[in-house]
Amino acid sequence: MAPTAPPKVQPSAKSTALWAAAIAQPAAEFAATPLAVLAGQLPVDLRGTLYRNGPARLERGGTRVGHWFDGDGAVLRVQFDGNTAVANYRYVRSAGFVDEEDSGQCLYRGYGTLPPVSIWQRWQTQIKNVANTSVLALPDRLLALWEGGLPHRLDLETLETLGLDDLGGLKPSDTFTAHPKRHPRTGKIFSFGTIPGGNATLQLYRLSAAGAVEKTSTIPLSGIPLLHDFVLADRYLVFCVSPVRLSPLPALFGLSSFSDALQWQPQQGTQIIVVDAETLEPIALGDADPWFQWHFGHSYLDFDGSVVFDVVRYPDLATNQFLKEVASGQITTPADAQLWQYRIDPKTAKILDQQCLIDRHCEFPTTIGQDETAVTYLNVHRTELTPAGELFGAIARFDPITGLAVAAAGEGCYPSEPIPVANPANPQQSWVLTVVYDGHHHRSEVWVYQGEQLEAGPICRLELPEVVPPSFHGTWVAA
Repeated sequence: MAPTAPPKVQPSAKSTALWAAAIAQPAAEFAATPLAVLAGQLPVDLRGTLYRNGPARLERGGTRVGHWFDGDGAVLRVQFDGNTAVANYRYVRSAGFVDEEDSGQCLYRGYGTLPPVSIWQRWQTQIKNVANTSVLALPDRLLALWEGGLPHRLDLETLETLGLDDLGGLKPSDTFTAHPKRHPRTGKIFSFGTIPGGNATLQLYRLSAAGAVEKTSTIPLSGIPLLHDFVLADRYLVFCVSPVRLSPLPALFGLSSFSDALQWQPQQGTQIIVVDAETLEPIALGDADPWFQWHFGHSYLDFDGSVVFDVVRYPDLATNQFLKEVASGQITTPADAQLWQYRIDPKTAKILDQQCLIDRHCEFPTTIGQDETAVTYLNVHRTELTPAGELFGAIARFDPITGLAVAAAGEGCYPSEPIPVANPANPQQSWVLTVVYDGHHHRSEVWVYQGEQLEAGPICRLELPEVVPPSFHGTWVAA
């Protein structure tokens, strides 16, 4: 397929990085399409389906969203059978998406977006569930997740939107995190939602392996914090409540977006909450130094009864401004994070030990393995120095024994979150999948790496029929 010319972006006095062309125009859907092999060869044992979700439309009727989190979600599906790969890509047709498609204009509020109406009308404007953050594959359906509301149910093959999914027990006003965790031993799914109020409520869920709510519980919180992810370590759940609080009145009445109403309050420190996974009741509360996180990495219950977890730790909330600027195509705010490991006593929530594992900017950790020898894959920049205005240009493998190995995608190429895939025919070998935007040719590709040999480069590159904008999270379902 001949590459199309990159779309023009709005002119600016500052130079625009190549990644900006990937989000300059709304993404184009495509039906099931066999993918051409650009280089290498598909592994014969790679059999299953990759799903990815992310914001694909950041403009409507001349109005640009105010934050990357507010783009309409679209899901990519790539099915591998050992010989070929077939992909399809489709927007999640939420009620808000359909309304705005019909009207041709922005009608809803978002996390960081206010609609182009008068200030007197804003407070009456509803919030759109953009279903753009992650996916959860269940035996009979795929869930498109967005933590401000209920999941959307999609067909596993066609990606047709089938409506909101209450998981057999949730209310329309409930929220459901974009980062549910499946217990590796029992198959049970753990999740949470944050219910706003004068003081927010942390609502906990345990679901069956098929995605039906079995048990719920609530924990009162102080103020309205920003919670995105949590830790599952065998029989414990751990929440780290960073010192971010929402100023509710400006957001409620449309005087500011929710994003702009968030306040960094480091004097409060970070609160650690340990929850029993069986009863969903809190066990212990502890305090720690202030930090902010979007994502946790590997976690496990150690032989001595302590809980060990990795976290991508930011010193403050500058990352929120960085992500806001992504939507404009111009990034000026630096926001670096490092991968840290914490060891806590689950009975007291006290920190027993802490260490920095990766002292360079990184994000989107994914893990293969269960115990202390598990390997973590993540995004990093091509060099240790963070380049101004750029998205990640490399993926990396962190082995607790051998350290960090980096696979740079090349200047102007931007890989998404790496998804590790176990090889059922060889437990000692794995693959890593990532979707890459090539800014030089304005095209998107699927790259397959040998997991243990990232530095050697991809063993197969597949061309997607349309540009897929940088996405947030994905999952793999083995055949």
